[in-house]
Amino acid sequence: MGSHHSEPEPWVVHRVRALESLLIEKGLLSTEVVDKVVQTYEKDVGPMNGARAVARAWTDPAYKQRLLADGTAALAELGISGRGGGDKMVVIENTPAVHNMVVCTLCSCYPWIVLGLPPVWYKAPAYRSRAVLEPRVVLGEFGVELSSDTEIRIWDSSAEIRYMVLPRRPEGTEGLSEPELAALVTRDAMIGVALVQAPAPTR
Repeated sequence: MGSHHSEPEPWVVHRVRALESLLIEKGLLSTEVVDKVVQTYEKDVGPMNGARAVARAWTDPAYKQRLLADGTAALAELGISGRGGGDKMVVIENTPAVHNMVVCTLCSCYPWIVLGLPPVWYKAPAYRSRAVLEPRVVLGEFGVELSSDTEIRIWDSSAEIRYMVLPRRPEGTEGLSEPELAALVTRDAMIGVALVQAPAPTR
């Protein structure tokens, strides 16, 4: 898994915080605007990147093969790259026999570039320890019930390697387009604490 240490925040984060404080102080930027930008990144920009890659993998077997073989290069094919993803992106596939979960046991290494901002619970000591010790119980608390013969694998992210789960494509989505499929994929499904649900049938 490589050496695991508390990851220093990139210098750009400190620079952004300093600029943000200065602009708010001078009345040129409101905290509401800052909150809106953060929310956009948290809910849209980041997770949408990962969701696009998942939908492409579901609809293009050759791309899926490349994504699982070299996540960093396959994501770059879709224009998704940058330091926010860590030095190396590894994508692992959920199957009927194996369910994958991502954690960072010692700090909060996380693939920002594909998942946006990390959820608060991901960084919490309770998740970081319990995901390893009792993953089935933790999944149950997230509402994920797996059959007893499904193996659960835990992937420990580090500053060198970040992991993303390729969730299973839900049944009943055969007629959906790639953008429609991407809209079903959630951040939590790509961390491995949720399953992708088919859209509710329209009346």
